[in-house]
Amino acid sequence: MNKAQFIAYLAPQFGDSKKEAARAVEVVFDAVVRNISKGEDVMINDFGKFKKVDRPARMGRNPFTGETIQIKASKKVRFLASKSLKEVISGARKLGAAPTPPAKVAPAKAAKKAGKAKKAKKSKKSKRR
Repeated sequence: MNKAQFIAYLAPQFGDSKKEAARAVEVVFDAVVRNISKGEDVMINDFGKFKKVDRPARMGRNPFTGETIQIKASKKVRFLASKSLKEVISGARKLGAAPTPPAKVAPAKAAKKAGKAKKAKKSKKSKRR
């Protein structure tokens, strides 16, 4: 699943608004990235933990030539899955039903909004004349 598919999956939870779902995804990703970059762990219960890991410099081997090379020190992100996520993945535990999207706007409210929109259009036309 890529980001666009993830947003499309979440859209029904936001009244079929891909724009609002995209905004929610951006806010969550931004929060995770900002906290990890500061060196703080991000723990999401029943999902897992994102943490920043410092990798020391080390010796490696070029697979094409076989010569040894020096690999620089670096910083990486590590994800540690929670126990409950591991249980779901292994099949030891079943997932509950997927959350259902909220109910649509009541027909009476939708009709009222449509009526206001029509009145606004009529008033704009009358002003043009």
